[in-house]
Amino acid sequence: MSNQVLIIGAGAAGLMAAIHASRAGAEVTLLEHNEKAGKKIYITGKGRCNVTNDCTLDEFLREVPRNPRFLYSALNYFSPQDMIALLEENGCPVEVQRGRRAYPASMKASDVTKTLMAICQRHGVRVQLNQEVASIRTELSEEGELPRATGVILRDGTCLPADRVILATGGLSYPSTGSTGDGYRMARELGHTVVPQVPSLIGLESRDPWPKQLQGLSLKNVRVTLRSGKKTLYTELGEMLFTHFGFSGPLILEASCHLPEGDKPYALELDLKPGLTREQLDARLLRELEAGAKKQLKNVLPALLPASLAEIFCPVCGLPEGIPCNQVTTAQREKLLNGLKQLPLNVLGRRPIAEAVVTRGGVNVKEVNPGTMESKRVQGVYFAGEILDVDAHTGGYNLQIAFATGALAGRSSAE
Repeated sequence: MSNQVLIIGAGAAGLMAAIHASRAGAEVTLLEHNEKAGKKIYITGKGRCNVTNDCTLDEFLREVPRNPRFLYSALNYFSPQDMIALLEENGCPVEVQRGRRAYPASMKASDVTKTLMAICQRHGVRVQLNQEVASIRTELSEEGELPRATGVILRDGTCLPADRVILATGGLSYPSTGSTGDGYRMARELGHTVVPQVPSLIGLESRDPWPKQLQGLSLKNVRVTLRSGKKTLYTELGEMLFTHFGFSGPLILEASCHLPEGDKPYALELDLKPGLTREQLDARLLRELEAGAKKQLKNVLPALLPASLAEIFCPVCGLPEGIPCNQVTTAQREKLLNGLKQLPLNVLGRRPIAEAVVTRGGVNVKEVNPGTMESKRVQGVYFAGEILDVDAHTGGYNLQIAFATGALAGRSSAE
């Protein structure tokens, strides 16, 4: 009799689990509570779908701030290069761009979903849409043994039997794509510890009013540094954006992955001139002040800063706006230097989890076998994707985590 595998959730992890379980000979049923599969895939990479990152295993693990070693077996089994090959072999060419980010050559996320769905169909996967799972059924076989999964119960009371169940229900980000958090509840009901969820890869709200005045301004080649006490949690060169709520853009999203747990204090600062040392910048500032000796200070700042930022920079640094350049004191120049090299970005907090690219937190990975993705609490239950407490930086890493853990869970469940 063939092995019956039920997969809950037809997102990136669920689709990949279905492909690998069916290829390994299992009878696979994929249950999705939306009206279509892969809803979150459609919106990733602004609809272009950054499917993976064409990097080595070690490089990949460096981009995972929490529990990277847990992913070692999954990424070894199904690497970024395996993902690219799978798409290309099935009629979806892939293009690798800046930062080794891999996209479908058509730049259409829908092509990725169509390809994965076509592979599922070829392998006989039964896809059932609009199916809401209420709970996972388990039974105790012998005293002292772990409970074993025997199937799932749908919201309408229907019982679907199974030998193995894969939970690939996603996180809490983008609820419009069907991320309800139901998977966390089911995991808890099975006896799993679920690490509290917080938004990751998320914009940060400003405590000060001035960043909102710069809404739409994008800064390139700046450095953002996140510190907690004397410890540097994150520092990187790149791009950031001012918004109606405060700060966003690649550097801010990545910094948000490293915010300390709970209420630990932290400081975020911006280096507007990372290519110059403090001494070099001071010399440049002196030249600008001397050249514009009779001008107001704010009128020489556009030589150093974008116009909209130059306009408000004096008050932001605690300097009088109308001061002539030839009257700027050494102490005031020091304030300007501090503003240019260590501008504090006072953060009120993260944006809501509904806006997050990915969820931080989830099923505690210590309770999951990294070599198979099987639960250490219940036999025959596997986890894949965002439901696990693993998340990464932007650049295709989070989707690859979903694909790799899904692939491993699928193969393991079939065996």
